This record gives sequence, C-alpha cells and structure tokens, in this order.
Amino acid sequence: MADKDDTRIAKNYCPELPFSGGRPPEKIKGAGGLDWGMQRRMAHIFHPEDGRTVMLAFDHGYFMGSTSGLERLDILIPGLIDSVDVLMGTRGAFRTCVPAGNKCGLALRVSSGSSVLDDDLSHEVVAVGIEDALRLDADAMAVQVFIGADGEKDSIRNLSETVNAGLRYGIPTLGVVAVGKQMERTPRYFKLATRMIAELGAQIVKTYFCDELDEIVAACPVPIVLAGGKKLPEREALEMVARAVACGVAGVDMGRNVFQSACPAGMARAVSMIVHGGVSAAEAFEAYTEKAHGKK
Repeated sequence: MADKDDTRIAKNYCPELPFSGGRPPEKIKGAGGLDWGMQRRMAHIFHPEDGRTVMLAFDHGYFMGSTSGLERLDILIPGLIDSVDVLMGTRGAFRTCVPAGNKCGLALRVSSGSSVLDDDLSHEVVAVGIEDALRLDADAMAVQVFIGADGEKDSIRNLSETVNAGLRYGIPTLGVVAVGKQMERTPRYFKLATRMIAELGAQIVKTYFCDELDEIVAACPVPIVLAGGKKLPEREALEMVARAVACGVAGVDMGRNVFQSACPAGMARAVSMIVHGGVSAAEAFEAYTEKAHGKK
C-alpha cells in the first residue's frame, strides 16, 4: 500500500493544454482505426517518426530448402540485426537461429504449402496458429496471397482466417502478393491484388515493383512494403529502392538482394540509408562499396 504520509494536493492539471494521450500513429497509413495493442505492434514495424520500415525476409526455406545465402541463418542474421527494422521468417528459424534478445520487429510466416518440386505453389494452408504467434511475440503474421491463381479461393480463405484471428488478439496481418510463373506482373494486376488484400482486412501489403507504383500506393488504404524480388546488381537494387520510396511505399523487404549480396551487412545498411536517411541511390551505393571493401 502506498505511504499516506507527505501527500500533496494535486495541481498540475494544465487545463490550457489539449489532451494528447492515445493518439494514433499518424505517419502509419490506415492505423488510426486500430486498437491500442495493434497500433503498438505496427509501431514496432514502422518507425513512428517517418512511418517507414526496412524488412529482411529469410523465410525462403519454407518451400525452397537451403537457399543460396541462407545456408547458416545462425551466422547471417546476427550480423544484420542492427541495420534492419523487422525480421521476417518462419517459427522454426526464429526459435533455432535468431537471438531472442534482438530489438527488431518480428513478422512471422504463418502460411505454408508445396515445395519447389511442385509446379503449383498456390495451394497453401495456414500452418501456424494464433497461439504460437503470441508465444513468439510476433508483431505481424505473414500470409502469401495468390490472386488469379488456381488456389486463389483457398488463399483468400487463409488471409481472412488470419485477419480474423489477428483482430481478436491485436496482431496485424501482412498480406504478401504472390507472383507465380503463370501470373502477370502488370500494373493492372498489382492494383487489383493490393487493393483486394487491403479490403479483406490486412493491415500491411507487400508487393513488387512495377510501372504506376505511385498509383498502386495511392489506391491502397494501408502501408505497402516493396518486395525486393530476384537478386539484382547492388546498384540496380538500390536504385529500385529509391524509386519505390519516391512513389510513396512505406518500406522495403530486400531479402535476396541483401543475403545474396557480396556484403550483406553493407547492403542492409545502404538500403536503410535510403529508406530512413533519404540519401540518393548513388550515395547509398558508395557507402555499400566502402563497407564491402572494408574501409568502414
């Protein structure tokens, strides 16, 4: 029980100041209507100061096995943690290879399906329950969404079930636009897919770079994070990041363009310099080159 001695009359009511507590994260698109717990998790993903994020996806092993660059997650990930905001992986990878004391946000892959040996990857299922997402203290649950593929209906069901579970417990859902071998990569397709995923309730959408990206971002009522896609030369990848930021994306998820780089730590830092520091692609590439050559 609090000590009753030396109590004082309260007087710091500040009636001249408006109430400021509980304000929504204004720089995070579409977050104003979310409850407090979900807003808090969104703030772990997007910097409240600029509303942006740098993600590192290393969940490729869930269908590709030992991907080049991801052979030793236990060695790779600790060296990149200081340069990224969010780690995106599977529960198996987090539990075995990622230090629990890291300060990054955590995007947990919850959908799973066939391996690369199957021609059709679109028939995924929700493989991770909400209870395990809570045990892992996930800040978001990531679901692959195949719009226009044979498994579209199942994919939409997976997204909807995850959104429903996330709303019950205050965990955002990250809807990932999937682009298979037979799926078009046109502005028309991405406008459809990103808007559908947001309308179905995902709080974050991840998609790919294409023409009219600024219009795609404008038409989506939640933050769009750019997927890095296939490995590009470092300068080209950084130029893509700069163009995407200029189009209004809320961040990037540069998986292979980081972990398959000749200097993953330097590439992660260069990407962050563009996303959070506002530097040009040329400046970021110079910093990457210096890091790769051991000058800093």
